[in-house]
Amino acid sequence: MVTMTPIIIDQYQFTAITVKLPKTNFMAVTNEKGYIMCGALDVALLNEKLKDRGIVAGRAVGVRTIEQLLEAPLESVTLEAENLGITVGTTGREALLKMV
Repeated sequence: MVTMTPIIIDQYQFTAITVKLPKTNFMAVTNEKGYIMCGALDVALLNEKLKDRGIVAGRAVGVRTIEQLLEAPLESVTLEAENLGITVGTTGREALLKMV
């Protein structure tokens, strides 16, 4: 099952996406500038092989819900996210607000 839900953080709208898979969930929260995602995100791939795309993204591990994704510290971030001031340890919520 796939669900897409609009969420508001400090008056800014984002889209929360959850894909229920066998024994796990895939989760992301996005806007037009970037996204945060669960542990399925391969930040090294984005930084190395897809560097020319300038993708703004962050990864949180050990999360099972969108709320946990928003509150968790990011375990890794892309180079483009770092350019916006998003660093390892930034919460998902804080990272999203830097993407507006």
